Amino acid sequence: MAIDPIALLRKYYRDNPRAYEILLVHSTMVQKKALEVAERVPELHADMEFIREATMLHDIGIFQTNAPGIGCFGQHQYIEHGVLGRQILEQEGLPRHALVCERHVGVGLRREDILAGNLPLPPRDMLPGTVEEEIICYADKFFSKSPEKLRTEKPVADILRNLSSYGEDKAKIFESWMKKFREPGSASLIS
Repeated sequence: MAIDPIALLRKYYRDNPRAYEILLVHSTMVQKKALEVAERVPELHADMEFIREATMLHDIGIFQTNAPGIGCFGQHQYIEHGVLGRQILEQEGLPRHALVCERHVGVGLRREDILAGNLPLPPRDMLPGTVEEEIICYADKFFSKSPEKLRTEKPVADILRNLSSYGEDKAKIFESWMKKFREPGSASLIS
């Protein structure tokens, strides 16, 4: 059964037009990239309709975080937006979409990452577990929510540099996705 992700976003962002607009543009850019990736690798049999819906909802929890630069004035740290999104979508009866929210942060978070970083998150693995979750997580890394950069795709080298700052293993995961998803023009960056 198809859902209307835009109606769901409007429900939660009706009092926050700035954050809504930023979220809508960001999610649309991620959706476009994710669908392109899924089309490049038809042998993976990704659920395209699910990707269309889940990309639009993956950041639904940001309004509850304290991120004034993108119009969000909530009480939670930004790192919590995935877990908050999961809670929202589970309450909406969308458990599969909810997992995308929780599992798209970085390249996914391991329990060890959460404990070592003393992050305000439940101490459990939050790693992409399906090809659709991997594709959405991967596509999300290409786009910022910074208002001046919303429509600009990040270069792969910048993504790898950023992920490496959290550990070389994070960059290696992204590199493995680049191979798996046959990212154009990135062969020279993959060792």
